[in-house]
Amino acid sequence: MGTEQAEVLRGTLDMLILKTLELEPMHGWGISERIQQRSRDALRVGQGSLYESLHRLTRQGWTRSSWAETEHGRRARYYTLTRSGARQLAVEAEHWHRLSAGVARILSATT
Repeated sequence: MGTEQAEVLRGTLDMLILKTLELEPMHGWGISERIQQRSRDALRVGQGSLYESLHRLTRQGWTRSSWAETEHGRRARYYTLTRSGARQLAVEAEHWHRLSAGVARILSATT
């Protein structure tokens, strides 16, 4: 990707959010920053996409949210991974590994 940063696709973003929340509850801005940091700036999550995914994950029961104070004294909605979300993360991660291995095999084929 060079110096460009890719907008993350929706299904992949859901998986990345679940993985990020596996470590600890976080507010939306923190989730976005953590994904960007852990990808070494290869991935950028737009706020619109992030909150759309967070709302969807909450509706599906894979996350839950509550209001709390941030480390800077501001109120923010914190998201937590549920047990159901942890199970879904395992399913999505396995699917991602199979998919990415298949793509890698195609890209490395010499025809």
